[in-house]
Amino acid sequence: MDFQDVVRRRRMVRTYTDAPVERAAVDRMLANAVRAPSAGFSQGWGFLVLDTPVDVARFWDVTAPAGPASRWLRSMRVAPVVVVPHADPAAYRARYAQPDKRRDAADAGGGATGPGGGAADDAGGMPWAVPYWYVDAGMAALLVLQTAVDEGLGACFFGIPAERTAAYREAFGVPEHLEPVGAITVGHPAPVEDLPGSAARRPRRGVEDVVHRGRWSARG
Repeated sequence: MDFQDVVRRRRMVRTYTDAPVERAAVDRMLANAVRAPSAGFSQGWGFLVLDTPVDVARFWDVTAPAGPASRWLRSMRVAPVVVVPHADPAAYRARYAQPDKRRDAADAGGGATGPGGGAADDAGGMPWAVPYWYVDAGMAALLVLQTAVDEGLGACFFGIPAERTAAYREAFGVPEHLEPVGAITVGHPAPVEDLPGSAARRPRRGVEDVVHRGRWSARG
């Protein structure tokens, strides 16, 4: 599929059929995910793939809010695959403590460097403007979403409730140093999407509304 078609067709799919997803398609999603950029080429991410009925059911059992299942949950549970991307902050701290990054810092006349050469403090902290391990995991997740479109599948990124994270970790043996940044359902879209999201209720902002050239200017 043409890349521009992938970008235009990508949407969050919340209603699926129960048709199985080929493992090779999921493997291609993950192969593309690890091509995402990462600060210092830290590659501080990890992915948990749940592609059996037992594992997918366990995921929903431990992450879904208590109480009766909503229409959203009943529809999302039909997806036969769930991929959970994780960020590893420790991988970034270790990477930026390595000799080549220390040399970069010395050449710049400062301490350890952050992405793009920004200084980090000598105490081993990471005083970046944003925590790049989340940024990088998000870019990897987007490649999963885009590859799903290219495979003729649907996918949806959503959050795991904070109060359910501990139960998720315990159920799947996720190490403490990995932080789940969300989860992605993957499956064949249902013929009719009966759970349209916010994009169906709100207009998309145009380039002219969000792009500024040369200097930030006020919009009328």
